[in-house]
Amino acid sequence: MADTGDIGIGSIIRFNGELMQIMEYQHRTPGNLRAFYQAKMKNLINGKQMENRFRSGELVEVVRVEYRQMQYIYAEGDFAVVMDNTNFEQIHIPISLFGEQGRFLKEGMEVKISFEEDTPIIAEAPTFIESQITYTEPGMKGDTATNTLKKATLDTGTEISVPLFFNEGDWVKIDTRTGNYVERIKK
Repeated sequence: MADTGDIGIGSIIRFNGELMQIMEYQHRTPGNLRAFYQAKMKNLINGKQMENRFRSGELVEVVRVEYRQMQYIYAEGDFAVVMDNTNFEQIHIPISLFGEQGRFLKEGMEVKISFEEDTPIIAEAPTFIESQITYTEPGMKGDTATNTLKKATLDTGTEISVPLFFNEGDWVKIDTRTGNYVERIKK
């Protein structure tokens, strides 16, 4: 058990029997009332968000989480097969744990998996990936003056928006948190 002052953004707690991750956490002292902590939490099982007020000094159950770097091998139905690089053990985890980042997974990519005991609860792809454009409308030289974007399909099968001057075969750096291109890469 921990005190409400010991937890912060990113902490994982057990609240009403459910695993919750703290998304926003603020200490508030309104006027002449008692201080409290306002928390916005995300349920790690079903993804629903909720808010709760904790009294200062209230005890909460902090869940001990083990983080492991693993290698993404391939997708099998609704599951991703990942391998532990230390003992080469392969496990199946739901692709839904990756959320929107799951569309950027490539074979051989290092991913971060969080476990509570032996149960995977959070999966994260790398923040930035490099990917090649497999299809887009042809670009024209000089189309750099405006911020106009066009659709492009990546080697992962995902469609993103890129500037007009990008062509098939170009490499781009992508932020997997937002799905936006960051920059063009020379390879």
